[in-house]
Amino acid sequence: MLRMASSMVDAVVPKVLGWFRDFHQNPELGLEEVRTSGIVAAHLRSLGLEVRTGVGKTGVVALVKGSKPGPTVALRADMDALPVTEKTGLAYASTARTVYRGEEVGVMHACGHDSHTAILMGAAEVLSARREEIAGTVMLLFQPAEEAALPGERSGANLMLEDGVFDPVKPDALFALHTTPRLRTGHFMTREGPIMASEDNVILTVHGRGTHASRPWDGIDPIAVSAQIVNAVQTIVSRQVNLATAPAVITFGLIRGGTHANVIGDEVRLEGTIRTFDPRMRADIQERLRRTAEGVAGSFGATAGLEIRPVNPATVNDPDLVRRMRPTLEAVAGTDGVFECELILATEDFAYFAMEVPSMYAFMGVTGPGRDLNEAPFNHSAYFRVDEETFAPGVEMMTRLALDFPNRPSRPGRQSR
Repeated sequence: MLRMASSMVDAVVPKVLGWFRDFHQNPELGLEEVRTSGIVAAHLRSLGLEVRTGVGKTGVVALVKGSKPGPTVALRADMDALPVTEKTGLAYASTARTVYRGEEVGVMHACGHDSHTAILMGAAEVLSARREEIAGTVMLLFQPAEEAALPGERSGANLMLEDGVFDPVKPDALFALHTTPRLRTGHFMTREGPIMASEDNVILTVHGRGTHASRPWDGIDPIAVSAQIVNAVQTIVSRQVNLATAPAVITFGLIRGGTHANVIGDEVRLEGTIRTFDPRMRADIQERLRRTAEGVAGSFGATAGLEIRPVNPATVNDPDLVRRMRPTLEAVAGTDGVFECELILATEDFAYFAMEVPSMYAFMGVTGPGRDLNEAPFNHSAYFRVDEETFAPGVEMMTRLALDFPNRPSRPGRQSR
């Protein structure tokens, strides 16, 4: 059941749709969101809000101060796009191009951040018009670079924290919504405790000894060694860690080695990712990966150098906050429109915010009726698209989370898994 949005939300939805289409047609990569953040800041200033720009390079922060004393509630939206060439065929599809990591690529909002930004801009307008109902302060966070910034750059959440985003006022609660095509428009899902995985980037270099391809015995073939390492590594998750406690994944997505069909080269470079939910399992898998790679390589007379680069910790929802605010989700979507979220092995730098303040991260459906939920292109696909009917429930949800939090009693209980 999809609850009808209030008249105030209905009035702002055409603006939200216009912002969304504009952002979609003019996407910007992480830490390059100059145009996007400029539009956001101008809108917030037009509402008479106190606005800070340049927080985390291109981030924007604004405060909506209520007429009554109370807590500080933060709402977060991310603004960056991805290096993906759009293939949706939409009238407002992106044709933007840029150079990313030395290659010319398309740029696309393939994860719904354009909708997140537009929805929070709409919520800002509704909240500004309802200041007399606000007990406390609403902090609006428009974050850059949630997706990977250029290699070597820190994520937008980290950069905003380093710039003192929560100084001098630290929120009492923080909320974020994210699109998912696996839910119907107007539906939401969340969970208590861990919701999204930690992420570690893996760079593995296998050093062999080059030779002519017709005489492999004269060298040490790093490609053959790498193949054995990839196979052996898969037994770490399937046979060596207790998946009954939490899921985990090790994936190699890039293998590069060799220069010619009849030449055995000196080395192979593999890049991959580790996804976990438990910090102890995370450390254990890292050590097992190192031991496996070095052991397999050594058995062939090769060597393996492993570099592990931590990206994000697991995103953990505050259990009490989820229980406290679930009635708000149900007020918008109905009791049959709010679902328990499974553990998701994707990752989010929202995790760094959640380590600082009690937080709730939730997903909102963006697949309209008549489309198969299992066939709808997933986030990061060149065919990903957002049903525009999602804007009314999205704006209402963000608005209600801010308005309801001061009046919702704490609901302690056992964390669900």
